[in-house]
Amino acid sequence: MTETLSSKINAKVRMFPTWPIYLIGLVYPWWLFYLGLTGGLGIEPTKKLEHRYGDLALQTLIATLAITPLRRLTGIALIKFRRALGLLAFYFVCLHFLVWLVLDVQILAQIWADIVKRPYVTVGFAGFLLLIPVAITSNNYSIRRLGPMRWKRLHQISYVAAILGGLHFIWLSRGFQIEPLAYMASIVILLLLRIKLPRTGSK
Repeated sequence: MTETLSSKINAKVRMFPTWPIYLIGLVYPWWLFYLGLTGGLGIEPTKKLEHRYGDLALQTLIATLAITPLRRLTGIALIKFRRALGLLAFYFVCLHFLVWLVLDVQILAQIWADIVKRPYVTVGFAGFLLLIPVAITSNNYSIRRLGPMRWKRLHQISYVAAILGGLHFIWLSRGFQIEPLAYMASIVILLLLRIKLPRTGSK
């Protein structure tokens, strides 16, 4: 992409506020919940809702991971939206977990047994726990308090959480399914694109 075109796109991006992303992200899951209550999600609304929230979480995590490679490869800077997408990803993960906890399993002893004995639940729950400190520190105060370098290192655990989320989806799926493998491939590729290769040529 030419520098002029990316500059024009970046100028448009700077004019676009972040609040519509928060608004849509906060409201849309409740629209899905309403569909579940009114029969709009089919004969197994709890499973469908749980799946849709999990999809939203992974999709938003992938979109967050894509921001830095996109800027590096094309010059398009969507950094101003990264915090909103990251927080929404955690919000979707929480909803996914709550549907499983409250509407699906319901029995406290069974919840702990699933976390310990079922690999897909174990890795999914581990990914959820890793995202908690990332979400809590996604604010300017935490950046000042921790310092930019420590804050950045802390937020790199979201990479591990994304991989665990992909594994959770793969293990959860029965048989050979393209969709979870595509999610995992996207996560791995985006993480590899973040690696800075040493420059060759003259110093």
